[in-house]
Amino acid sequence: MMIVRDELQKKQLALLEDGKLIEFYMERPMERERAGNIYKGRVVNVLPGMEAAFVDIGLEKNAFLLVDDLLPAHLEKRPIVKPAITELLQVGQSILVQVKKEQSGSKGARITTHFTIPGRWVVLLPNADYVAVSKKIENEVERGRLKQIGEQLRLPGEGVILRTVADGVSAELLELDIRQLRVIWDETMQKQRESNAHHELLYRDLAMIPRLIRDLFTEEVSEIVVDQQQMAEEIKWLLHQISPSYTDRVILYTEEASIFTKYPVSRELERALERKITLPSGGNLILDQTEALLVIDVNTGKFVGDQDLERTVLTINLEAAEEISRLLRLRNLSGIIIVDFIDMTKDENRRLVVEKLEACCAEDRTKTIIVGWTKLGLMEITRKKVRDSLTLYE
Repeated sequence: MMIVRDELQKKQLALLEDGKLIEFYMERPMERERAGNIYKGRVVNVLPGMEAAFVDIGLEKNAFLLVDDLLPAHLEKRPIVKPAITELLQVGQSILVQVKKEQSGSKGARITTHFTIPGRWVVLLPNADYVAVSKKIENEVERGRLKQIGEQLRLPGEGVILRTVADGVSAELLELDIRQLRVIWDETMQKQRESNAHHELLYRDLAMIPRLIRDLFTEEVSEIVVDQQQMAEEIKWLLHQISPSYTDRVILYTEEASIFTKYPVSRELERALERKITLPSGGNLILDQTEALLVIDVNTGKFVGDQDLERTVLTINLEAAEEISRLLRLRNLSGIIIVDFIDMTKDENRRLVVEKLEACCAEDRTKTIIVGWTKLGLMEITRKKVRDSLTLYE
């Protein structure tokens, strides 16, 4: 279920699964996300010692470009010896770039020349020259079908990623998606050719709500509850492009009470932002954010179990693994995450905790890696950062 609150000062979307809040997004008019935007920029500084450059794209801070984001996206196309960044860029040079990570704190946006234009079923990579299929599509026959379609549809030098929602989609619809994305890319290139400015926004992805409908809506989303008529109609139009049958899933919320009060969104958000999170068994998590990493401590709390100690500890650790994976998505926590699970004596139980984490994090759209146990018995996790955490939104 999706819950959409459309207010003048902010737009919010909550994704619920089995009645539990698992993802939350918010956008204010003056704080629209820039990840995915394509800019014409100007190189203002080249740093050979860091193999990077700073590029003025018109934001508050200059954007940061690494040499790897200048080289071809396909590894097989890259030179055997990596060239110095001074061979690729000079100060004052104009360059076309895309934001891959939002600016945060004192850091400017991270940019790349590996362009991606996302559609409903396909992501177009104008210069990548390869076809990839989402790893979440596990059926090998379907993966082969999509791979073959991608190879047939792409132009020479062009790349295509078949998204998870492309599973079972006809070749005709995939071709239509690719054609629409090519139009967007061609228009972007035309704007670049006509631009006389040092920096200029050339392409902007959809606003937050339409973008999330495109990216998050699946057959499993039974309802989209919206509190404003105009937004409800816009969402219906978007869903109609996917399939007319989906428009019936949009429900206009008309009660006086806030939509986030009617559904357990506000309460779940307050709980998710607390330092101490209570688990269903009575155990708890303590979350402490440092500048370098996030530390999560798992405790037995009030839970004493009714069997042996090892079984009690395993029960709490498995609950913690599930809740931690949810909190990573909900709060959009990123970087290095260290979890101090309660000590277990059996290797089998330690394996079960890792498997639980991997299974729960597999649903996360943001790249999350379960690195494993350290020599000190701590669990190390890394999660890619694209936008600010929920704590910074509130």
